Amino acid sequence: MVQCGGGRFVDRRVVQRLRIVALLVAVAILSTAAQKHAPEHPIDLNTATLEQLQQLPSVGPSTAKSIVEFREKSGPFGRVDDLLAIRGITKQRLEKIRPYVAVNVSTKSQ
Repeated sequence: MVQCGGGRFVDRRVVQRLRIVALLVAVAILSTAAQKHAPEHPIDLNTATLEQLQQLPSVGPSTAKSIVEFREKSGPFGRVDDLLAIRGITKQRLEKIRPYVAVNVSTKSQ
């Protein structure tokens, strides 16, 4: 038995199983992140889908959705640096994304 908060005792096997479950969850999260492959060619911020945006480094579902919503509300991106207007995208994060994105000149005038 192992004593935990509140003076309660828990069987060591339960604690060991919880640790194993936590480890498995951590491995699953890390392996999902490892499966992400950055695009071979820069994607256009003005036409990229949620799925394409999620392939970018440091971009998950929430950030991808924010990018699309920003584009729908504010119109097409004029330059890659416009991503800084999106909550959660810092200068450091932008520098990780920059090599994989572009703003297509033909979509700017639409």
